[in-house]
Amino acid sequence: MDKNFIIGMMLIMLMLLGYQMLVPAPEEPTPIETTQTQQSSKNIQSLAVADTTASTLGDSSQIVLEEKEITFETNTSRIVLSNKGGQLSELELKNYKTYDGKPLYLIAKGHNQFQLELPTAKGTVNLSNQFFTTDAQGGVVAPDDSVVVKYRTNLGGSEFVEQTYVIHGSGFVINYGIASNVVSGKNPLQFNWQNDLLQLENDLVKNREVVTMNYYTDDINSLGASATSNEEAQAEEPVKWFTIKHKYFLAGLIAHQEPLSNLVVKAEVNTNDTLVVKTMSASADIPMKTLNAGGNQFSFYFGPNDYQIVGKVNAAHFDENVYLGYAFLKPVNEYFLVPLFFFLEKFISNYGLLIISLVLIVKLLLTPLTYKSYISMAKMKLLAPELEEIKAKSGDDVAKQQQDQMKLYQQVGVSPLSGCIPVLATMPILFSLFFLFPNLIELRQESFLWANDLSTYDSFIKLPFALPFYGDHVSLFTIMMTLSSIGYAYYNNQMTPTQPGPVNMKALGYVMPVMFMFVLNSFPAGLTFYYFVSNIVTIIQQLIIKRFVNEDKIRAILEENRRKNANGEKKQTKFQKYLEKSLQAADEAKKKQAELEKRNKKK
Repeated sequence: MDKNFIIGMMLIMLMLLGYQMLVPAPEEPTPIETTQTQQSSKNIQSLAVADTTASTLGDSSQIVLEEKEITFETNTSRIVLSNKGGQLSELELKNYKTYDGKPLYLIAKGHNQFQLELPTAKGTVNLSNQFFTTDAQGGVVAPDDSVVVKYRTNLGGSEFVEQTYVIHGSGFVINYGIASNVVSGKNPLQFNWQNDLLQLENDLVKNREVVTMNYYTDDINSLGASATSNEEAQAEEPVKWFTIKHKYFLAGLIAHQEPLSNLVVKAEVNTNDTLVVKTMSASADIPMKTLNAGGNQFSFYFGPNDYQIVGKVNAAHFDENVYLGYAFLKPVNEYFLVPLFFFLEKFISNYGLLIISLVLIVKLLLTPLTYKSYISMAKMKLLAPELEEIKAKSGDDVAKQQQDQMKLYQQVGVSPLSGCIPVLATMPILFSLFFLFPNLIELRQESFLWANDLSTYDSFIKLPFALPFYGDHVSLFTIMMTLSSIGYAYYNNQMTPTQPGPVNMKALGYVMPVMFMFVLNSFPAGLTFYYFVSNIVTIIQQLIIKRFVNEDKIRAILEENRRKNANGEKKQTKFQKYLEKSLQAADEAKKKQAELEKRNKKK
């Protein structure tokens, strides 16, 4: 026999022997999913599951199911469904990131729990512990397509529960339906949802101040927001939808057929937790007739709290999740500032430049009021010497000083309030912006100059300590806003004479900007930048108006009014009549006071 042949055979035998010794025998795979569950008894019970990955359905069948997840990718979201409970296991918004650049989850594993408690003739079944079967495989959903995922579980006998999800290739709505043939009498299905709101924005404390829960009956209601204490509320009427509201994102449930009843919403905060902003929970009753009817009775919304997006959701007043201010300010935002902002957004991609353009348009529209305000200040400036004379003659008698000033205003036909009215008319816009900018997701993570994110404060300098009412950072836009406000106050004070009274209005013009510096230091950089640009534009606007205003003509008008009023030629205005009555009442009151003092002296 050839020596090489013998050596070759020995090597082959050694290789086979080594393979048998080193490579273990393959194990039979554990079944992951069954399409049919054998029912050997009518007394099969749904067992509570302690282990999160496996459970036994029925003592006699001894069929073990393991948790299996399927993933769907749309153009907006990554959605993970689990056969355990037939529930949403995870949901990531693909086009958004957290403040530190990490994936943004509205449903995160270990931080979310859905629970459905189904009443049956044999007792309450916790569907969250049941394993469901499905034929769905997961995958990518085209933008113009949708996928229907059905989860089904048998409860014994002929009773079943089926959950249906319709996942759309675009948008942020997931249609949801639950159907069952269980007969349970009048008891409803109990729905519970607990969600940990992970930190998505940079300021944890500020986040805790604004995150909340909204629910809609015939009007929108909100859970109280507190950075340090727990909150709870119960809806007094059936609820058509509710949302768990992050600062800029929503996770919510919409009822399309029968509204939810007995809704209780809670917010729990742990100030020592640096990961979770708040833990939100909602519990509600779902009528069993809704389950027996089947179909897509509900919708989940997981997406941005974007005014242009939530306004298209098929739910009444769902756009009110974007808070636009108090009732008297909301129309200014809804019908003027928001449409104007979105119009400019079509042409301007840089949001810093967009804010500047917004200021210029608003200031241009308010030019007539600015002009009237300047003319009023110019009149007061011309009357300043006479007002100083009145002040010198009156001495410490403030009441006499005020009466003489009112007589002067009546003589020359000047209303001291005419300069305030144009300013007050612009206040609704300024206040509306105060609510608009903190709620505009469009500014989120948009940079301008040194600000990395216009939706939050620009931390130009980080302080090694925290100042009371100020914070641990210095916002440069807020400093610029404060300085421009002080400069504007100084400019106005040069035009306006000192008014008698308990409050020095000129000094207040310097104090208020400093107070607002503390208030707005942690507000969005977009807001403080708007106020800064607005102050600068207003000063420039008034300097331009000044070039076209002839003070000699204004002085001539004042003298003509004085002459006509002295001769009785000019008809009194309502304000002048009011001044005259006020002066008469003040004179009478002064005379009565003098007479009373004389009587007291005689006694």
